[in-house]
Amino acid sequence: MRDIPVHQLKERASTGLEVWRYSPDDPEDDVVMDAHRDDHYIFFVIENGTASLMIDFQEVFFPPQTLYYVLPGQVHHRIYNEMAGGWFIAVDTMLVPPDCRKVFEGKLEIQQPHTLSDVKMDQCRLLLNLLHQRFVEDDGAPFNLPVLHSLLQSFIGIAAGCFTCAESPTIQVSRPIEIAQQFKKTLVDNICTVKSPSAYADILRVSESYLNESLKKVTGMSVSYWILNEVMLEAKRLLYYSQLNVKEVAHRLGYDDHAYFSRIFKKSEGITPLSFRAAYRK
Repeated sequence: MRDIPVHQLKERASTGLEVWRYSPDDPEDDVVMDAHRDDHYIFFVIENGTASLMIDFQEVFFPPQTLYYVLPGQVHHRIYNEMAGGWFIAVDTMLVPPDCRKVFEGKLEIQQPHTLSDVKMDQCRLLLNLLHQRFVEDDGAPFNLPVLHSLLQSFIGIAAGCFTCAESPTIQVSRPIEIAQQFKKTLVDNICTVKSPSAYADILRVSESYLNESLKKVTGMSVSYWILNEVMLEAKRLLYYSQLNVKEVAHRLGYDDHAYFSRIFKKSEGITPLSFRAAYRK
């Protein structure tokens, strides 16, 4: 395949979720180790030991008793859990409540693992054991699916609560934070066609100066910085994980002039697109 593979949950599960426990003794699966995207959420709960995950060119480390999630569309490998035991939960986006999605998708940078208290760890362990029990049962049993989804909603609620508390103890969201979150969602959806700060301001129905002020206040960086960052991130994903040539990558990102795309890539990253591909494919 020329593009980054996209794993679809519906091809593996008819219930909208998948849950299983892993341990250091589990054999590695070389297929899922390959870089890919998912069309669904993935949650990890590390009970003991340590693990790591390469996600969008950043390696994230998990100490014991941590909770983490991967958003739909983020490029990642299989979790490296040779020294860890814990849980893997894949969830169809439609099963994640809107309020919880707002928490998970409101990050402007790669999300960080959340350390679970002993109480929260015990709650997750008990809940996931019960969820797994129901998951492996016959899905045709009376009321099994609604029970399964109810248990899942409880876990997602706990997870969203953990990340909400970690990010905003006061629970109140300021207008600049709200604007920044809306901008991030809009940016991800439109990066291949919209690259002008003023255009994003128009979409969000705010002035360009207020949008820029909000982004700087919340993230320390300007609108232009985040637009270029998203373009470069997607460019690096395509250059490293796909077989598209530079011209095709440029076209995929909305640039008719691939030479211009190469120039801005080199200015931003310090190397040409081909040099980047060669360096990361050693």
